[in-house]
Amino acid sequence: MPSQIQASTSDLDPGFLHQAIQLVQSSPPTWQSALLSNVLIFLVGSPILVSGLSLSGIVAAFLLGTLTWRAFGSSGFLLVATYFVIGTAVTKVKMAQKEAQGVAEKRKGRRGPGSVIGSSAAGCVCAFLSIYGIGGVAFTRLWQLGFVASFCTKLSDTVSSEIGKAYGKTTYLITTFKIVPRGTEGAVSVEGTFAGVLASILLASVGCFLGQISVPEVIICVIASQIANVGESIIGAALQEKEGFRWLNNDAVNVVNISMGSILAVLMQQLILQNWHA
Repeated sequence: MPSQIQASTSDLDPGFLHQAIQLVQSSPPTWQSALLSNVLIFLVGSPILVSGLSLSGIVAAFLLGTLTWRAFGSSGFLLVATYFVIGTAVTKVKMAQKEAQGVAEKRKGRRGPGSVIGSSAAGCVCAFLSIYGIGGVAFTRLWQLGFVASFCTKLSDTVSSEIGKAYGKTTYLITTFKIVPRGTEGAVSVEGTFAGVLASILLASVGCFLGQISVPEVIICVIASQIANVGESIIGAALQEKEGFRWLNNDAVNVVNISMGSILAVLMQQLILQNWHA
């Protein structure tokens, strides 16, 4: 009897494995292929996920990953994964120093669901617009551009902030250029700004390599991300945690920031590239 069960199992496994592989490789992606792909990837990548996310954050990231795969396939998922790995790594740079100065992220940089949503809201909107074909085929590439630009904006913001807190020699309040302590809302530094630009170029280049955006759109993503980050710094300095704007916490500012980056990229593509090709 055991030998019969073993034989039966060995007969089923190749077929099941073949079906699973076919499902993962579905083109265009389906909700089923997106769900299965994320289950497999999250199981394999659980050590990295646990280091960068709380349990509820992992759940939120799983939903984001499934939506991303359904909308943009494996290339979209890889872009978000790249963003997550770099963002998590840079958050932990000189963590002891940041904690001593009181400017480190809470829970040693492990993000919760609010942070995941705040970092991906614009990308999720672009994903839904793509899935449901809003605007037709002509707009598909625009939603993909907006998706990439939103994560370029957020990664640039994260890297500039974390590198600025770790290595910034002098930090200035963007609205007055007055010297302020590291970690002050709306503060910028040369070191952090430079690192943020490089991060944006890197992620936009990854998006181009994966076929999500073109070379000219890489430039658009970088420019849009920097304009949005300047806007985010101004909002942080002028409004965040001020009387009447208590609701404007980091997660809310993140949503505004990435939305600006995404919208700016789409507008620039239409106003500049379209006219250039005309």
